[in-house]
Amino acid sequence: MAELVSLEEAKKQHEYIGLARALVEGKGLKAFVYTLGCQQNEADSERILGTLSQMGYIPTENEEEASVLIVNTCAIREHAERRALSIIGRFKHYKAKNPDIIIGVCGCMSAQEHRREQLKHSYHYVDFTFGTGALHRLPEFVYNALMKGKRHFDTDAEKPPIAEGIPALRSSTYRAWVSIMYGCNNFCTYCIVPYVRGRERSRNMGDILNEVKDLAARGYKDITLLGQNVNSYGKDLEGKPTIADLLNEISKIEGDFTLHLMTSHPKDASEDMLVAMSRDERTRGHFHLPLQSGSNDVLKRMNRHYDIERYLSIIESLRSKNPDVVLTTDIIVGFPGESDEDFEKTLEIMKKVRFDIVYSFIYSPRKGTPAYSMEQLPEEIKHQRYDRFCQVQNQITLEKNQALVGKSVRVLVDGKSKGDENTYTSRTDGGKIVHFKSDIDYTGKFINVKITRAETFNLYGEI
Repeated sequence: MAELVSLEEAKKQHEYIGLARALVEGKGLKAFVYTLGCQQNEADSERILGTLSQMGYIPTENEEEASVLIVNTCAIREHAERRALSIIGRFKHYKAKNPDIIIGVCGCMSAQEHRREQLKHSYHYVDFTFGTGALHRLPEFVYNALMKGKRHFDTDAEKPPIAEGIPALRSSTYRAWVSIMYGCNNFCTYCIVPYVRGRERSRNMGDILNEVKDLAARGYKDITLLGQNVNSYGKDLEGKPTIADLLNEISKIEGDFTLHLMTSHPKDASEDMLVAMSRDERTRGHFHLPLQSGSNDVLKRMNRHYDIERYLSIIESLRSKNPDVVLTTDIIVGFPGESDEDFEKTLEIMKKVRFDIVYSFIYSPRKGTPAYSMEQLPEEIKHQRYDRFCQVQNQITLEKNQALVGKSVRVLVDGKSKGDENTYTSRTDGGKIVHFKSDIDYTGKFINVKITRAETFNLYGEI
């Protein structure tokens, strides 16, 4: 069972909040958090800003006026790490102008030993780093930096404790992330996540339900349950509640909102979960189920623990319960050892399943993962295959979108589109982008829009 942060540790961090607030409050000092990566990082950044607000800092979207600068990093691909290092490098001149500025780095990249050492020795202006399992210790790190203490480069435990009660300063008043578990036990050969986020730890169901109830009561319209593999929720809890049990309990909560799962793993996608999703209108509209490859040989090398036959049986069961579900997936192109035949099998599955949206990636070697030492494909072949992949999927996505022309869909409005103050951007329950014109601002509200035109990546309609 996952351990919670001890009362003693929570009390100590609360004391650091008070000590820091005495130094900061009333001085107009501001805090800026730069977020890279996934929805879990976005949720973590909301808790970082919530904690800094408790300490007396004022959140700002302008990094140049901040007294605390924190970069929440991603390590899923090399490009994400290079971008993080570039941003951290940009902060150097802020420190040169004002030595009192505090600079911290957190997230998945900083949990890697070689990156931690790089930040320690090559980025002397960075005051502290911490991994995803030490977010609850942020008050301690900031206070010590305020007091000009030693630089700190934290090392996460393999199974960090779960910290409840950290306030979240949410970036939206109508869309929200709710973490239901942390870490991962799957060890896909291409993925760095288990090494930087630790083993799976599930939150207690009561804490999750209370958070969803609070969001529903406050009028939130779109809630996403987060976890590296939400389908394995509860395996480490007493009584072993399942994701189906959690969904059944959430279905009893009153409120007009949609509920998403991000992300699911096919090996743990149970029939009970599919049934629970089909019973509640709020979870029927969308299902994200990563495929990664259409070849059983590649899936085996990826250590995915399912085959194509199993994947297709899940889709068949899901669509038998809800034929109109918007189905999205992740696919990696150019995994080590992927043959022409393997790639063709992926295209065949795409044509057979006909996903609405595919989040696709060219394989990027990650140091510290088993796939890093596998024989890599030439970049030219990976890019050629990716171009073909996009051609096939873009045509499917366009056809799926064109089928919506003339139909009325419910959307959640995100706000005005850039460049046209009378055009608004919204999303369907399945995440498809819909633009429409309006003289009334419906931001944060559900409305019905009739689709009048379809493109590959955008839909257009009228109220």
